[in-house]
Amino acid sequence: MTSNLFTPYKFNDTLTLANKILMAPLTRCMADDDLVPTQAMADYYARRADAGLIISEATIIRPDGQGYPHTPGLFTPAQINGWRVVTDAVHQKGGKIFAQLWHTGRVAHPHFFAGGDVLSASAQAVEGTVPRMRELIYQTPKAASLEDIKQLVADYAQAAENAIDGGFDGVEIHGANGYLIDQFLHHDSNRREDEYGQSAENMSRFALEVVDAIVARIGGDRTALRVSPGAYFNMAGDPRDRDVFDYLLPELAKRDLAFLHGGIFDDSMEFDYLGGTISSYLRSVYPKTLVGVGSYTAETGSAAIAANKFDLLAIGRPFIANPDYVEKVRKGAELVPYADTMLSELI
Repeated sequence: MTSNLFTPYKFNDTLTLANKILMAPLTRCMADDDLVPTQAMADYYARRADAGLIISEATIIRPDGQGYPHTPGLFTPAQINGWRVVTDAVHQKGGKIFAQLWHTGRVAHPHFFAGGDVLSASAQAVEGTVPRMRELIYQTPKAASLEDIKQLVADYAQAAENAIDGGFDGVEIHGANGYLIDQFLHHDSNRREDEYGQSAENMSRFALEVVDAIVARIGGDRTALRVSPGAYFNMAGDPRDRDVFDYLLPELAKRDLAFLHGGIFDDSMEFDYLGGTISSYLRSVYPKTLVGVGSYTAETGSAAIAANKFDLLAIGRPFIANPDYVEKVRKGAELVPYADTMLSELI
């Protein structure tokens, strides 16, 4: 029933995957105090190298991008060297791995970077407290200046180069789930009146500038993007958001990226202004390689691929519970159920 998951998939002349099962990015908060990946993380990823592609946990591009404790970075030599241990371990097992590049925007907290501004598209705060550190209340961000934006674009590109230096096969830009890039793409968080706000073209500008800067640095064949056209996490939806993504996605298709990845926790969730689910909307607008995600099983994901709903399947929590997920699916073996208690250790 899942045989189509075990055929190779060619992204481009640079990258071919051994199978169509991707390990989705999973924030684990297990880096050391300097945000350097640990040997335990290298072992964790190596045990999952049978995936066609591993997408790393979200990895911050610079200090003020941090919004959770002990999330790894890619902006110091020690962090790059730490990731090289991880990527070497994955490659020694025959796997491939992309780094997910992350800036949390208004979900960052000054506690993590010794004070300073929290940056976002606009000065619109998100309600709530920092996960795992409930005493930290989210701050009202500063609307990024044009100079701030220019520097952010440069820092994304530098992080992509750092990822390649650290042995990654490519990068996935995290433009989803209510974080910085996504904050420019939705009306709830973007109230700007300059060239980065109001119109679909302007609201797409920052995302496209980041993509273009990274493509110029490491190549489109090693660059991917994750997007959330439907606002659902740290973000309120707005029917006008559809126009933004109707503009953005065809522009992305011109860039010839490795793939586009939907950002959603459960792809059965429907959005009126998208006319259905995130994956169905993305397929209707974006004609190139698409990764589906969001509470799929191997069986339902295989069926979705067979129905041409997307091309590749990303699996999240089951990979936490089952380091040998791919082999179990191949053999039809029973999976260990995921439990939140598993988050406390890297099995």
